[in-house]
Amino acid sequence: MAEAFLGIDVGTGSARAGLFDRAGRLLGSAKRPIRLWREDPNVFEQSSDDIWQAICASVRAALEAAGLSGADVKGLGFDATCSLVVLDGSGRPLSVSRSGDDARNVIVWMDHRALDQTSRINRIGHPVLRYVGGRISPEMETPKLLWLKERLPATYRRAGHFFDLADFLSYRATGSLARSMCTLTCKWTYLAHERRFDASYFHAIGLGELADEGFSRIGSDVVDIATPLGDGLTPEAAEDLGLMPGTPVGASLIDAHAGGVGTVGGGAGSAAGGDGAQADPTEQLAFIMGTSSCTMTLTREPAFVDGVWGPYFGAMVPGFWLLEGGQSAYGAALDFLVPLHPAYPAAERAAAEAGLPVLDFLETLAVEMAGSLEDAAFLGAELTIVPEFLGNRSPEADPHARGVVSGLTLASSRESLVRLFVATLCGLCYGTRQIVEANRAKGVRLGTIVVSGGAGHSPLLRRLLADATGLSVALPQTSEPVLLGSAMVGAVAAGAHAALGAAAAAMCHTGDVLEPAGGKAAEFHAAKFQAYELLQRCERETRAIIRFCSRSPCP
Repeated sequence: MAEAFLGIDVGTGSARAGLFDRAGRLLGSAKRPIRLWREDPNVFEQSSDDIWQAICASVRAALEAAGLSGADVKGLGFDATCSLVVLDGSGRPLSVSRSGDDARNVIVWMDHRALDQTSRINRIGHPVLRYVGGRISPEMETPKLLWLKERLPATYRRAGHFFDLADFLSYRATGSLARSMCTLTCKWTYLAHERRFDASYFHAIGLGELADEGFSRIGSDVVDIATPLGDGLTPEAAEDLGLMPGTPVGASLIDAHAGGVGTVGGGAGSAAGGDGAQADPTEQLAFIMGTSSCTMTLTREPAFVDGVWGPYFGAMVPGFWLLEGGQSAYGAALDFLVPLHPAYPAAERAAAEAGLPVLDFLETLAVEMAGSLEDAAFLGAELTIVPEFLGNRSPEADPHARGVVSGLTLASSRESLVRLFVATLCGLCYGTRQIVEANRAKGVRLGTIVVSGGAGHSPLLRRLLADATGLSVALPQTSEPVLLGSAMVGAVAAGAHAALGAAAAAMCHTGDVLEPAGGKAAEFHAAKFQAYELLQRCERETRAIIRFCSRSPCP
């Protein structure tokens, strides 16, 4: 009988499943779309039932792709976006929507409906905020809970359970109400280094009843990542998934954190010298690219970096502190800005004829125009782009920040589209550079960025990232590091590896490493970064002027 470990990942647009062997080799994978309701620029909702159905379909398809049966799966782990799931006391969905539709019971991570609640919480300045980079984010759960209490009080009162999405999935699979150290520490203000919530914080912000209830609705049983939950898969969940009842399920991860575990979780790989030597995980930055991006930095002692979430103890790898940065719009920024160009529809048709995704097609054109990857950055010289269309997650922690484009002309050619594409990639890299420099300013040593996510497979983006940050950029050997991270959770829960560090040493391997070019490339990016920060400051000042003139209530 074969032996496989299953990782299940729920992103913003799809659910994915991947099967791996004990050495971390991908055996088969599949994905299915999930539905997203968008009411206005700040409101995004999903259905936990729809998500579960997509998971079940992807698991069955992955088993078929790998040529395996459910009995071959020895353990599994979940990861998901940090979205808020609301259920009643019987485990049925409760609406988080003004529509009243109970199917819409998930407030998606990128939902910014709680901006007012976020501002009020931050004005209180409770000491708990020291462990989220100094300011709570509307992407986190306590502002969303406060919004529910104030705007949908019937839902808030009736709710029996508030889950982070990853914890909901383990609950749906096992019946266990235990919450993961990862989710509660990173998104719910749980103080993992003290193994407690701070009740005074909840009373101060207007959610005191959650503390008075002993935190039973948000998680009174908190366990380390990969801890086996309950008795494994329930018979009902096993039937849904096509697996065996009792299959071990490990306490879950947030999706970006699974990517971190699947890249630098135990320091395994060849980034230290290309010879497979074990690298120091505290000198690597895990960079997970998706709709948004996340940066994960491990430290042995707590480091407090303004605007970078954390320090969180044991929230990605037990025994280490975690600093979590990121950009709220990453792939979403590209998907929004590039299609606005007049030449985009024609490029999309040409890409289809060439059998390429349109962004890959534009990358091919960029290299052809420039003559090399190293020179492609210069195509965007006259355009400076601050792609903060969904605010600045870090290091400014400003959800009201907005995107800015400088240097636009009336050009409508394919070549000008390529220049816009390259300039947008550069702008994303400069946002990452700000996070790197904020970490370095607090004494965090970084030498290598280990990338994951679909965009990480772009040679052009990796080149721009290395040259813009001055750091080496490494690519994991696996094509699915996020799924691998969750599969590692399953392997530990099943006892195949003693702990996540041991699983990483056996299952994580670093592939190609790209060094920064230096020279004229470094000089170019230094100048462009200076222009980027100037334009960024102009946006802040412009917003302040307009707010003063209009007496706008927006921060």
